[in-house]
Amino acid sequence: MTVTEVRPPAATAPRRKARPHPLTAHLLPLLISAFFIVPIVFVFYWMISMSFQTQVEISSNPPTFWSAQPTTEWYSQLMRRMPFLQYTWNSLVVGVCATAIGLAIGLPAAYAIARWRLTSLGTLFLITRITPAISFLIPWYIIAKRLGLGDSLVIITLLHITITLPLIIWIMIGFFEALPPDLEQAATVDGCNAWQSFALIAVPLVKPGIVAAIILAFIQSWNNFLFAAVLGGPGSQTLPVTVYGMLSFEQANWGPLAAAATLVCLPVIVGTIFFQRQLVEGLTAGAMKG
Repeated sequence: MTVTEVRPPAATAPRRKARPHPLTAHLLPLLISAFFIVPIVFVFYWMISMSFQTQVEISSNPPTFWSAQPTTEWYSQLMRRMPFLQYTWNSLVVGVCATAIGLAIGLPAAYAIARWRLTSLGTLFLITRITPAISFLIPWYIIAKRLGLGDSLVIITLLHITITLPLIIWIMIGFFEALPPDLEQAATVDGCNAWQSFALIAVPLVKPGIVAAIILAFIQSWNNFLFAAVLGGPGSQTLPVTVYGMLSFEQANWGPLAAAATLVCLPVIVGTIFFQRQLVEGLTAGAMKG
């Protein structure tokens, strides 16, 4: 009688997952990013280049993207023909005031919404955030006329608060919701009231979000065109309205227009580059915590 030996099946080596080629893994995201970034950068470059070109170079066909004889004539002409520095000051005052007031009101409001789960109030601010800005013009126009605030930076600032305040609240709600309530409870045990817990415990812990909210709110105010165009006047005109004034029905003065647009965009671009680390940290922290 023969005994047959049963052997276990040979173990098969696990298959390794195919890893993408390093070149492909890095090249595809770069190509996608370049597809969106290059046209934007090119437009900005062309605008800045045009502001230093002569009239002949601007009118040439095909267009030139680099000036053989750079000139600052359009910038000089811009300063001579209009009070550009006064309009810059108006934009700066409105942007800083609207952002500061929005921050002073928005931080406590966002904290209250996050801590006490005031969902209906948060939804109301979200509706205000997505409502078209033109919807606020008629009531604010009536208020401005009755209070004699026409051609005033006060009414322009109040209008800008309607766009900065909901933005600040909506950004900061996520940061306050991510804070553990134990910290504030411990502060309460140590004798802090609600305002002290908010100012001494919560606010220092959400500084990245505050920086991001300030930058985005100021940019929203700086770039706003509609409010100053409708309710503003010669004394309260802001920079976006000034750029629009370079256009006419007959023609566009491309040289002064490019110079004005460059000066309007320059503070925003420089500020964003200078604070890009804080901005990215704030938005990334909010996204991760949310």
